[in-house]
Amino acid sequence: MTETEIERLIRKFALLNAVKHSGKAQNGAVIGKVLAEKPELRTKVKEIAVLVNKIVAEVNTLPLSEQKRIVEENWPEALVKEKVEEEKRLPPLPNADKYPMIVTRFSPNPDCVLHLGSARAIILCHEYARIYHGKFILRFEDTDPKLKRPVLEFYNRIREDLAWLGCKPDEEYIQSNRIPIYYEYAEKLLKDGNAYVCTCQPQAFREKTLAQKPCPCRELSPETHMERWQRMLDGQYGEGEAVVRIKTDLTHPNPAVRDWPALRVIDTEKFPHPRVGSKYRVWPLYNFACGLDDHLMGVTHIIRGKEHLTNMVRQEYMYRHLGWIYPEAIHYGRLKIVGAHLSKSKIVQGIREGLYKDWDDPRLATFAALRRRGITPEAIKRLIIDVGPKTSDVVLSWENLYAYNRKILDPEVNRYFFVQNPIQLTVRGIPKTFTAKIRLHPEHPERGFREYVIKPGERGEALFWISKNDLKAFDTGRVVRLMELFNIKAEKVEAYAVEASFLSEAYEDAKRAEAPLIHWVSIGADVPCQVVMPDATTVEGIAENACRSLKPNQIVQFERFGFVRIDKVDAGILAYFAHR
Repeated sequence: MTETEIERLIRKFALLNAVKHSGKAQNGAVIGKVLAEKPELRTKVKEIAVLVNKIVAEVNTLPLSEQKRIVEENWPEALVKEKVEEEKRLPPLPNADKYPMIVTRFSPNPDCVLHLGSARAIILCHEYARIYHGKFILRFEDTDPKLKRPVLEFYNRIREDLAWLGCKPDEEYIQSNRIPIYYEYAEKLLKDGNAYVCTCQPQAFREKTLAQKPCPCRELSPETHMERWQRMLDGQYGEGEAVVRIKTDLTHPNPAVRDWPALRVIDTEKFPHPRVGSKYRVWPLYNFACGLDDHLMGVTHIIRGKEHLTNMVRQEYMYRHLGWIYPEAIHYGRLKIVGAHLSKSKIVQGIREGLYKDWDDPRLATFAALRRRGITPEAIKRLIIDVGPKTSDVVLSWENLYAYNRKILDPEVNRYFFVQNPIQLTVRGIPKTFTAKIRLHPEHPERGFREYVIKPGERGEALFWISKNDLKAFDTGRVVRLMELFNIKAEKVEAYAVEASFLSEAYEDAKRAEAPLIHWVSIGADVPCQVVMPDATTVEGIAENACRSLKPNQIVQFERFGFVRIDKVDAGILAYFAHR
């Protein structure tokens, strides 16, 4: 490759980088691109760096418009590729211009921590509120102290998860604080004859509605129903003896819509609410509390799964009784992630039975577990935005999420050597002291490097840790290159030790010999390291000494192993595996 060709290649990457970064190319990124395309130039990196510095300085003096013109003229296909890789955007909300302010809400039941299955509702609602400069509400739907019992610790855990996702709410409401409001509207609907207190046995009521006939309670006067309502409040009806129903169309084709239940009695002496104890005996059901709150909180767009379509039909009857207009409703399809445990009841059961250690057990798809493994909130956000609010069902795999995470982490995180299942490598005949300078990131020389001095003993030998997984590279007589160090020839290969002789230093020699590249850790410049895998098993190994300076929560890439999040650094290192 002539110097003119090298210069042209550098100029290409410098201009592309400049266009991407508002007219200012970055030396490190350009060097990285050049070496990625022409790895044979790695041995001449110093000369290449001088050329890059010179050409980047020239490119950065050009106006952005001129940089774009040159790129369009010479490498239009590169611009097309850049555009293809741009993030997808969400489609516009229906009838957004009808509303002075767009208001969305995420309304979890605090009976478990949040998991990946909640991400779509959270991110779509939050992103749309931000796109339209509107309001994003967090509403805790905690009105079932018996069957979907809320737990105090989960209120805060949910707040923490939203903050981690970057989806902080503008307002927060807790439905168990709003019981008097629900009573007020229950009384209005009863007085207006649009609801009634039903004391029928559940089976008898079911038979009537299936026959499209009213139960005996339906035709009683509003005054009678107000008396019954008062008895519900006073404790004269026990659990299951009385329920407030909203009047709908008894001939509706879906029996679940016909005169749906709005409020019921719960024995709160037996099932006290964790926040308000036994203060209330009558509790609203989902459709009543949710339907009222969406209107009272000014929600303009309800964004939720299509399993709620029937709930929308139910709530629309109540809205008509109250003279309200139902908000815009977007019902997206089911999102299945193959291999992810998204059942709250199974997660809670697994914790209770000791199957999972905690809410951040790496086998779970909770946000706590993803956070501990080093999955970034930005990756989750990009995944959900790309899927969007489409009505068709979507099936994804973990690898879809990992691909987004990898794209975010790859240019950002530093590289280190970690040797899993270590065995000893003895190299003899080393002619001199070698200093290995290994970049923290191959495309960012400005970040610095890790440095290891390999000083041979009196007989010219040095000791290393290598992975047992690399034994297959060591056929007797085969040439192997220790990454960023030198080339060796295998002399004796055993199950738990390898002996080799020094061959040469030049990378070109390894390339000619088609030598495999393996990573290593110098014995004596090492630190014990455990990596917890997604299946909760632990990989034992040795990390290089530079890892002692890592901090908890830092994400790094262990070369030829994968991305990990550092959990603890003391006498040894504990890390959690994200993905390859």
